[in-house]
Amino acid sequence: MPSRPGRVVPGALVWSSLGLALVILVVSAYLTYEHFSSSATLACPEGQVLNCARVTESEWAMVGPVPVAVLGLVFAVAMVALCLPAAWRRVELDVVRLGAAAAGVAMVLYLVWAELFAIHAICLWCTVVHVATVALFAVLVVGRALLPTRR
Repeated sequence: MPSRPGRVVPGALVWSSLGLALVILVVSAYLTYEHFSSSATLACPEGQVLNCARVTESEWAMVGPVPVAVLGLVFAVAMVALCLPAAWRRVELDVVRLGAAAAGVAMVLYLVWAELFAIHAICLWCTVVHVATVALFAVLVVGRALLPTRR
């Protein structure tokens, strides 16, 4: 049986999702580097409310033995792979892509709660990841609504 070509996906959907996933990847890679290098180059104000060091060095920066930054990096790598043009042509990845992004948003909600109510500080780098994750989820929801589910 000859293989059928994948579906056609609007370029704006592919490139916006991939761009957001790459933003998450770059910032998560930076935060992971900072976690393991113990360096103080977070380039974030150290005030009462805006304080990356307080957030990234808090007990909330770990989930068990795993740094949250590493979880973010793993999430970002998966989302980049799921948002590549070739992945968008595969209908069966739609649910996986959307489910992974929903899991990312759930983690964002937990981390924002921790920043606001447990740590009492906000990390600007983390906020970039949080905003990009929520935006990626929104793009994927719109994409799912607009695209046909069958080839």
